[in-house]
Amino acid sequence: MSQPGVVIIGGGPAGLTAALELQRAGIHDVTVIEADSQVGGISRTVAHHGNRIDIGGHRFFSKSDWVMDWWRGLLPVAAPESPEAARELRYQGAAGALPPATARESDEDVLLVRNRLSRIYYNKRFFDYPLKLNLDSMLKLGPWKVATFGLSYVWAHLNPVKPERSLEDFMVNRFGRRLYRQFFKEYTEKVWGVPCGEISAAWGAQRIKSLSITKALAHAVRKALGGGGKAEQTSLIESFLYPKYGPGQMWEAAARRFVEQGGTLLMRSRVDGIDITGGRARAVRYRDADGASHELPCSHLLSTMPIQELVQSSADAWPAGVRDIAARLSYRDFITVGLLYPRAAIPRKLDDNWIYIQEPGVNVGRVQVFNNWSPHLVADPGTLWLGLEFFCREGDALWAMDDEALKALGHREMVQIGLVDADAPRDAVVLRVPKAYPGYFGEAYERFDELRAALDAVPNLFLIGRNGMHRYNNQDHSMLTAREAARQIATGQVDKAAIWAINVDDEYHEEK
Repeated sequence: MSQPGVVIIGGGPAGLTAALELQRAGIHDVTVIEADSQVGGISRTVAHHGNRIDIGGHRFFSKSDWVMDWWRGLLPVAAPESPEAARELRYQGAAGALPPATARESDEDVLLVRNRLSRIYYNKRFFDYPLKLNLDSMLKLGPWKVATFGLSYVWAHLNPVKPERSLEDFMVNRFGRRLYRQFFKEYTEKVWGVPCGEISAAWGAQRIKSLSITKALAHAVRKALGGGGKAEQTSLIESFLYPKYGPGQMWEAAARRFVEQGGTLLMRSRVDGIDITGGRARAVRYRDADGASHELPCSHLLSTMPIQELVQSSADAWPAGVRDIAARLSYRDFITVGLLYPRAAIPRKLDDNWIYIQEPGVNVGRVQVFNNWSPHLVADPGTLWLGLEFFCREGDALWAMDDEALKALGHREMVQIGLVDADAPRDAVVLRVPKAYPGYFGEAYERFDELRAALDAVPNLFLIGRNGMHRYNNQDHSMLTAREAARQIATGQVDKAAIWAINVDDEYHEEK
């Protein structure tokens, strides 16, 4: 009988990165179990009537050179083929921020270099995102708000909240209370569904990181004076790489390579049981697309499935306290409503990747313009393909709305805030994504370290990726957790703390 191999639950960025890194290390008995019909997890691309949707939006940029090289090892970078495109592109390749082009845009499997533009939409006006202290923003805010925001920032800088327990404390210390209330509070609470005062400051440390008014102002000054070089903050980077047909193209390429190199990829197979006995992960039980049940022994188990479901699937292995913490972990769910309009129905020029909606009285939190991620996501260049993002909780009123009602709500809100002028969209689609965001709040999260310690005590069980670690990782951080787990399996030198340390050290992921 053959020896058990490595089993990976989930074919998203973390799972597929781990699979390929294990193969690179000489471990070839690797099986990836994926519940969906597509790889990529929330980084997959969804096709609808010739148009494509990037769920949540995925910029392919990382401070990690290893991640950048890994991506272009699967998809080469394409140079823009028209002089107009080259002139319009704020390409930072000469400064080393992006790798050189080695392919053409007309090739199929390539990465495009795209401009980054995200803006805040407030009071029917656009503001830079992140908010910049430039003349344009000051004129739009008016002298009174500029003065009060500035005084509020100075006060917060001189009298910081200590210790920083909540996300509100974190934001007020970096932006001042007035600016926080104007541009951060409402949107953040829309995302999470709870007051910022109830969210852990750890979320800010991961997502907002070391970005501050001082650094944003310094960046604006350098740019105004013609300064070049790399942007210090991830959120200030002005160009990024992007697969021609959306982020799923990257992970489909990764899956193909994994299978070509002898790996086993089980699609539409859902894990419903995990055998952890004697302090080790022994086997995984799953149901295939036909409903047949299978058991797969494992030497090591890498999990990207939500911790809540991992513990539920292996309930007998854990004491009641651990099961209770996992069962009560919070998540935020996500709905994308795709709306297709003729360009004539859009009264303003929208060059944005994302638009953060700060208008009162609407449910939509953010709008993507898929044309600007890649023109190849849209079948007809005479149309604009919008992705409206709604944050909710599975089972609440938004989640329970039927698709037609959600399409109508999305269109109505676009008209209400003045981004669209049309009687109806040409086409629409609704996508629901459960457990899109692990919650950094609630009594269970306050006891998360107990849960983590119990799971880490199983030496051949490795938690990687966003849901696998209940941590709001970007895909590059998820990939780095996968690389570290694969390294530990290959070398036999297990140190779970090294995996958890990724995307925690601010200097590590923000400034090189």
